[in-house]
Parts: sequence; structure tokens; C-alpha cells
Amino acid sequence: MADPKGFLNHGREVAKSRPVDVRLKDWNEVYVPGSLLPIISKQASRCMDCGIPFCHNGCPLGNLIPEWNDYAYREDWAAASERLHATNNFPEFTGRLCPAPCESACVLGINQPAVTIKNVEVSIIDKAWDSGDVAPQIPERLSGKTVAVIGSGPAGLAAAQQLTRAGHTVAVYERADRIGGLLRYGIPEFKMEKRHINRRIEQMRAEGTRFRTGIEIGRDLKATDLKKRYDAVVIAAGATTARDLPVPGRELAGIHQAMEYLPLANKVQEGDFVAPPITAEGKHVVVIGGGDTGADCVGTAHRQGAASVTQLEIMPRPSEDRNASQPWPTFPMLYKVTSAHEEGGERVYSVSTTHFEGDEDGNVQFLHLTEVEFIDGKLTPKPGTERKIPAQLVTLAMGFTGTDRENGLVEQFGLELDERGNIARDADFQTNVRGVFVAGDAGRGQSLIVWAIAEGRSAARGCDRFLTGASELPAPIRPTDRSLMV
Repeated sequence: MADPKGFLNHGREVAKSRPVDVRLKDWNEVYVPGSLLPIISKQASRCMDCGIPFCHNGCPLGNLIPEWNDYAYREDWAAASERLHATNNFPEFTGRLCPAPCESACVLGINQPAVTIKNVEVSIIDKAWDSGDVAPQIPERLSGKTVAVIGSGPAGLAAAQQLTRAGHTVAVYERADRIGGLLRYGIPEFKMEKRHINRRIEQMRAEGTRFRTGIEIGRDLKATDLKKRYDAVVIAAGATTARDLPVPGRELAGIHQAMEYLPLANKVQEGDFVAPPITAEGKHVVVIGGGDTGADCVGTAHRQGAASVTQLEIMPRPSEDRNASQPWPTFPMLYKVTSAHEEGGERVYSVSTTHFEGDEDGNVQFLHLTEVEFIDGKLTPKPGTERKIPAQLVTLAMGFTGTDRENGLVEQFGLELDERGNIARDADFQTNVRGVFVAGDAGRGQSLIVWAIAEGRSAARGCDRFLTGASELPAPIRPTDRSLMV
């Protein structure tokens, strides 16, 4: 284990953020570069190497957390990186973007602040890249089998890398102009700079993975034709159908889905635009939806110079502490203050939008809302609480309802859906169509990046078993008690 008295001698410290007035002037990551390394060994020493490491169960990837904490404590960065990569293809993504259910399951968290698992993770991988410990893993022999992966988000990239390393010839199809899926165009630069994606893509190219951008399966290339070309297919197309808000005035200009707004800001950082076609500059911005996507819209609006930013959430404000219905080691729904919320704006809970009001030119100007409360288990408007707030740009960040059904992919493959509208699959992640597998949000529904990577790895193993009869890939370390998961 690490220091036997580490959790007694050291308190929890986390990465330092750059001052708000400084970071709002750029799109770089909000954390002070290198601020973790001076403290990370002590933070890793707080890991108790408890007899039953519940952090394993809290992490969908089954990360070997006590092992790489011990190596980080001893500053054996190469060994720490090897243990980290044993279960996770892209720890630099998860270390920046995951909400860390592992920390909620940390045994130390029963009566003390949990180990800073996420910060240790990102420190290990950043050090590994800087030290040259991350290298292409080129397969020793090729199987002669070909696989198409649809989608280049975390699930698709994880599946593609695992299958390539098993010796199969893999081509990743992405409908956008660049590889990365929501990592590229859904996650703002200030949460994860895209250089992290770019160097993983170069690693995967060196390993043999091929990438095809600007091709949407179902529209640009029929799914049936794709299946004829390849021995197997892995669908990792995500759950990109956004939940809408069908209220009067929805048709007004200036009301956009979050995934219409956020990618344009990222495209500015890629050099595609000088200024985004949809901007918050000088406008009163309202973000509907209190989750992470909503927070991404808040931080983006701040950097674009919004006059004001208001985030609305229909549910009550969560508690700052665990309640009895969400005991350790479950992942609790707690009140979170993200970096975007630190930068300003107002958060309003227990409210529902009734309608939008526009000007004579058809542009949204006001949002009308009412407070709501639970009555007999249903959210019900509270009489006399109606009001309106200025809204010249509205982003809808209310989640997603399933995979895209408009491009024809589901119908052309002849795929069956489950009761939630996701693509159905068996224990090997194979769909009802032989040789066609599904991973990530397309099969699971909207979820966490760690689940996407875990499912990509699991689908790759199922696909490899289908192609070879006996998988070349290690069995994923997967939690058995799903009640501990989000």
C-alpha cells in the first residue's frame, strides 16, 4: 500500500484553478498547469489499500486504483501508467471529464474527504505523456479480419483501439469533419483541450487504425453496404437525439439545442470561424437544464461575453451532503459548483418554462416561467409564481432521448430497440444482427464517459470473440453490483 498513515497525516488537496478574471480571457483549461505534481504523491498516499476497495466497484472501468495510487506515492510514474492503462484506454479524458463515482465509493469517504482519485489519475497520464511512456502498441500479427466502427467518441475510439491491438484491420467512420465525437465538439476547450484527443489519434494511426471523416452511415453510405465490406461492425454512434421543449414560442429565433450551440464555439478554436455563427456576446442568456451540458453552455456564454447568464432546472436544488436515500458507496446526487458556475451567472431551481416571448422580428426576448413543486409525486405549477426573465439566447440542455433515427442506420441494419429506445444487445454486446455490435450511449442511453470507454472495451471483446472464436483481448474488469453505479 501507500503510506500507512497517509490519510492521517495529509488532508485532501485538489487541483488549483486559474483566477476567474484570467481564464475568462482565453479558452485554455481552467486549472493551473503543473499545480498537481508537487502535491500528488501525498494525495496518493491517502489511499488506505482497504481490504475491499469499493472504488473498484464505483468505477465502471474497474480501474486498479489502489495499485496506481501506490506507484504514484512512490513516484514510479512508468509503473503507475502501466496499471492505469490496464483498464482504461484514455485516462487523460476521464481524468478531466469524469464526475468520479470512484471517489463517492472511496472507503475513506465514509468519515473523511475521499482520496483525490481523479487528480491522481490525470497526473499519472500527463506525466506519462511528458516522459514518453505512452507509445503505440502495434500488433505482432494481423488476423485478416476487418471491422468498421461507427462513431469516434470515447466508446468508438476504445473499441477501435482494442480491436486494432488484437490484430484486426479497423476503420472508424465519423460523420463530422474531425475525429472525436462529443469529445471534439461537445466538450468545451476549457474543460479539455483538444490536443489530448489529437495525440491519441496519432497513437491510434501508428497502431494501424484508419479514420474516415465526413461519412454518415445511413446517409452517405448505406448500412447494408458497410456490412458487406467488413467482417464485423461496432456501432458507437451515441445518443444524439436531443430532448426538446414543446412550448409556445419554441420556433422563435435564438432558441437552440445545446449541441447546436457548443460545437460552433469549438470550431472557432479549431480555426474554422473567426466568430461563431451563434454567439452569446452582449446577450441575456438562459440555459435550460442543470446538468453538465448546461454547465458547458454557461462557461461558453461567459467566455463569449454574455450580458447575463441564467441556468434553469426543473428539479429542486440537490443537497450538499448525502441523504439517507443515497448512502455510501452509491453515487449521490449532490449540489455541484463547476468551474463554469464559479465564473458567475444565476442558478434557479424548481422552475418550469411555460412559453417564450419574441419581438416583432421573430427573435426571442423573454422566457416565461413558473415555480413548481411535488404534489402526489408529480411536479405541479405553484399558482401566483409566474414571471418572465430576459432571454435573447436560449440553449436547451435537457438531455438526450436515444440514438439518431433520422439517418436510417437503425432501419437499414434492421436493428431491434429496447424498451427505452436504445439499440438492444446481448451479453457480448451483439445486436440481433449477427456480426453487428453496439457500445456506449447508442446501446446504454446517455451516460458517463467511463461507461462509454468500458462498453467500448467490452464490445471489442465480444466482437473479437465473434471474429476469432476465442477473444485475444483480456476480459474487462466489470462491477457486478449495478446498484452502486449511476
